[in-house]
Amino acid sequence: MSDTLPPPVWVNTPALLRQMLADLSAQPRVAVDTESNSLHVFREQVCLIQFSSPRVDYLVDPLELTDLSALAPLFANPQIKKIFHAAEYDLICLRRDFNFDFVNLFDTMQAARILGYRAVGLDSMLRQKFEIIVDKRHQKANWGARPLTEDQIHYARFDTHYLFALRDVLEKELMAADRLALALEDFARACLPDESKPRANGNSWERFAARKDMSLREFTALAQLVKWRDSEAERLNRPPYKVVMDDILIALAKNPPQAKEDLSAAGLSERQIHLWGDALLKAARRGAAAPLLTRKKQEVKSDAFLRRMEKLKTWRKKIGEQMKVESDVILPKPYLVPLCEFPPKTLDDLRATMKESPTRVERYGEEIIKILADGRKN
Repeated sequence: MSDTLPPPVWVNTPALLRQMLADLSAQPRVAVDTESNSLHVFREQVCLIQFSSPRVDYLVDPLELTDLSALAPLFANPQIKKIFHAAEYDLICLRRDFNFDFVNLFDTMQAARILGYRAVGLDSMLRQKFEIIVDKRHQKANWGARPLTEDQIHYARFDTHYLFALRDVLEKELMAADRLALALEDFARACLPDESKPRANGNSWERFAARKDMSLREFTALAQLVKWRDSEAERLNRPPYKVVMDDILIALAKNPPQAKEDLSAAGLSERQIHLWGDALLKAARRGAAAPLLTRKKQEVKSDAFLRRMEKLKTWRKKIGEQMKVESDVILPKPYLVPLCEFPPKTLDDLRATMKESPTRVERYGEEIIKILADGRKN
């Protein structure tokens, strides 16, 4: 299949970037994808940005081009539709690395989910719709390595080349199923920055705080071990799990090692012990002597909140089964907590809470209000 297509344009100079933007900025729609290197480095970054116009596929090299601010107007242009497949992660990475804003998006994966497709990966959708086979072996490749292989280049360009055709097919199906308005609202909501997700603060040990199988002393010891691992992973520029796995650090926190033999018993390899045995023993000793950490208290929800949540989830699952879609298509997760914490009593109240999705309010508003009212009574 790749032999029938002209080669993509490799964009790695300001001049080539300007030429690409001249083409893309004149288009009513462009296809976009990204490749990152999260499985290979300590701090993930976008290593490739793929664009397609109807005639040309482009591969932009952010490792060579240090200033990509010229792309910002393209993403923020409401006159140009940006077609992604599984946009959420791409938008997170593009915002994180380049501070881009987005408007006018079409997500072919979300469109497929709203239509009730079960296998919604791009490879599955291209195979179902066009009998195109995409080799997904490169999905976990190290996209930060240069030069990219010929197979990687083919794989990367396929992620955008066929999105125009896929978008057109799915839009027609959405219209036929009377679900296009729902999809358009979800696409617009995806463009909004998600302020609810906390930014990483460098204290990755905090993600273990909710474990109920560890004492405070064990948790404190684990924090010291994780801090050492993060420091070493950053020094080596590799993912923390490629230094020492979580399960091994937890085992060391629960059974503090006294000698290198104890490290072997916890599951560390001879090579790991040779490289890091002394440092791990020191971190374990720091954990045994450090002041006890305190866990952040989990917010306790009221019985009324929990009843409303249970009823709402049961309802959306039932409607999802009737429509043959996942339950979050009926009522997305971000709406669950605000609806259950401050249950609307009128449609106007519900419209204020769900202002980004008037279609759902129109279709399900009365049911949602009744369910939440029942949750108050019982």
